[in-house]
Amino acid sequence: MSWINLSAIWKIVVFGMLAGAGLPALFAIGLRALATPGSRVQAAGADSSHVYGGNVLGLIIAAICFLIILAALGWGIYEVYQIGHPPAKH
Repeated sequence: MSWINLSAIWKIVVFGMLAGAGLPALFAIGLRALATPGSRVQAAGADSSHVYGGNVLGLIIAAICFLIILAALGWGIYEVYQIGHPPAKH
């Protein structure tokens, strides 16, 4: 089976699972962390319908999730750029 590169197929499958299913799952975890209830504070005035605040731990978890996603997107854009602009040979 010299025409099938099993090492390359394995790498493609693992990366596809991480990027294809992992990043959307991480985004869902971040959104769920934002939705966790916590101590909320009513805005000034009893007739106001705005509620501020939330669970601090949920906000931290969501921020970490979203930063990981942004880092993955930045890395992907960088890799695509490198394919089109290879380093100069001396």
